[in-house]
Amino acid sequence: MYSFAQRNDTVVADEPLYGHYLSHSSAKPFHPGADEILSKMETDGEKVVEGMLGPQQKPVAFFKNMSHHLIQLDWQFMQAGANIILTRNPEEMLLSFSKVIDKPGMEDVGYAMQLKLVEYLQTMNLPFVVLDAKKVLMDPEGQLRKLCDFLGVPFEKRMLSWSKGPIPEDGLWAKFWYKNVHLSTGFQPYEKKEIVFPEHLLPLLGECQPIYERLVKHAL
Repeated sequence: MYSFAQRNDTVVADEPLYGHYLSHSSAKPFHPGADEILSKMETDGEKVVEGMLGPQQKPVAFFKNMSHHLIQLDWQFMQAGANIILTRNPEEMLLSFSKVIDKPGMEDVGYAMQLKLVEYLQTMNLPFVVLDAKKVLMDPEGQLRKLCDFLGVPFEKRMLSWSKGPIPEDGLWAKFWYKNVHLSTGFQPYEKKEIVFPEHLLPLLGECQPIYERLVKHAL
């Protein structure tokens, strides 16, 4: 999202369906800032989708959505745009996620929904691409060039860096989730961490890992 926010031709929206998700799931008690999000965001997902598909201020519109935020929605709106699925090795992702939500479940982390999305897009014969976070960090420019080719937009060098700190497009939840992003000025080089994995997350890791391995078969 920060990368695309650097483009002059692109408008960016940060998780516009978050309010819909919190109001249509049992996740509210576990999400920091949930009351503020629900009070300030549109909670009718159909209205949010209408806004996403409506006129935009710039030629390119980039919507960062979490896959699990798509519950109880008609996915046909995906025919109107290009679909990018960003995924990450669950061993690294779950460890990071659990620092904010201590005991996440599959419905919180979205891997199963990502696979359903891939299967839906394949069934509907809609073009999509999968980005593997590790490959992006190892070769940001190469991956972004391939992504821009897929999207039919020119790659811009400005996509590789940004100023430290928040951006106007940040969602209300940035203060809880974006600490490392706000400290960054670009894509950090990938470093394999020595992970002591929490025992209580091992069952969820066992569910997520085979799904991730199926997803990355479609990766750039």
